[in-house]
Amino acid sequence: MNRDPQFARAVPSDRSGGFWLRLISLTRKEFRQLWRDASNLMIGIGLPIALILIFGYALTFDVRDARVAVVLEDSSPVAQSLVSSLELSDYFVPVKVTSMHEATEMMKAHESDAILRIPSDFARRLSVGDAQVQTLLLGSDPTRASAIRSYLEGAVAIWGQKQASRSHSPAAQGAVVIVDRMWFNAANNSTWYLVPGLIALIMTLVGTFLTALVMAREWERGTIEALFVTPVHPVEILIAKIIPYFFIGLLGLVMCVVTARVLFDVPIYGSMWVLVLASMLYMFVSLGIGLLISAMTKNQFLASQVALLASFLPAMMLTGFIFDLRNVPTAVYVIGQLVPATYFLELVKSLFLAGNYWPLIIKNCSVLAIYAIVLLGLARFVTRKKLD
Repeated sequence: MNRDPQFARAVPSDRSGGFWLRLISLTRKEFRQLWRDASNLMIGIGLPIALILIFGYALTFDVRDARVAVVLEDSSPVAQSLVSSLELSDYFVPVKVTSMHEATEMMKAHESDAILRIPSDFARRLSVGDAQVQTLLLGSDPTRASAIRSYLEGAVAIWGQKQASRSHSPAAQGAVVIVDRMWFNAANNSTWYLVPGLIALIMTLVGTFLTALVMAREWERGTIEALFVTPVHPVEILIAKIIPYFFIGLLGLVMCVVTARVLFDVPIYGSMWVLVLASMLYMFVSLGIGLLISAMTKNQFLASQVALLASFLPAMMLTGFIFDLRNVPTAVYVIGQLVPATYFLELVKSLFLAGNYWPLIIKNCSVLAIYAIVLLGLARFVTRKKLD
């Protein structure tokens, strides 16, 4: 049987060019739809920028300008020198008071965070190497109180070392100089700890929350069913949905890295290529979760609630982003180990602050790759080309 060669050229083979033609057309449609929908752009670009600025500038575990009521019972130049050293620190705002009663009233009114009492015999006892000061802390916020106590102890210790170095008394000759250093966060700045973790939150937000919401909206409007009556395959639909939000997620990665370096001076000791590769793996994981949620719920409200409870909140609360998982109950720790963001967050912080530790990189990237394959496979299985 002879075939018309012109007819054969007019109908492209589905195995060769048909797949790519359909995929390119669907992807262009998704990009246009993403660009036209202002709400999607606000969630995908505006909200990550807001999170970077809020977490970088507003949320911090450091204590600055702690109000300290100083009860100065000794008016000697030595005691005045100790108070002056506190005034020069960025961590304290010392307020001189005349009595412990006044200082106590300030603390009761939450007008001071701590009390530093310098006794009347401070200078005399310092000359013989037996000086003492008393500190009282406002314990309504234990974390803040602990930080202020550490800062006060450090400030007094540094002042004492300087006094000992200038003194020629026998009691001061035995003074011990303590040199300390904090590994992987030399600046002792919580921003170095928070900003790298934002990459995991932003990619979870874009990949899971935004994808689930947009896909569920199309299920509600019947757009997906309209595509099902065309020659396109479910795999082509899913790939076309993945591509725009994959690039939005990478844009979030670029914003986080640039912000970390330019605004917050966070060092990057690891390889950027490893960071990009790990972020791409986690982006596929997040997209798989979002596609799976949208295909199973097919409702915007339900999809947003499930995405929030199943991805964004666990990524913030159960991965070590804010709380150390070693201090939580065993059941919570086990649940945290099941969250994919836990492995990505550990990997990102290690790359930023510690460098390339290959056993950790290989282990966490392998786990993320397994999660990506399983979740995308489940999303393909649930998204079937049939009408309910």
